[in-house]
Amino acid sequence: MFGASLFFPPLFKAVLLGFFFWLILHPLLRGWIYSGDIWHPTLLDFSLFVLCVAAALFLLGQGYST
Repeated sequence: MFGASLFFPPLFKAVLLGFFFWLILHPLLRGWIYSGDIWHPTLLDFSLFVLCVAAALFLLGQGYST
């Protein structure tokens, strides 16, 4: 119970902020993602989302966003 209350809010904030980053980046990279030249489109799309969440968690940890 204590661990969930300690770690869930920062992760939840990072997922929400990362989702907004993803909403900005996804339309810009959609053609490249769905061309299938690099990787499977679903995996590339998911990895882009994970990178956005990681960047949001980094920014939240650095104090650039509240």
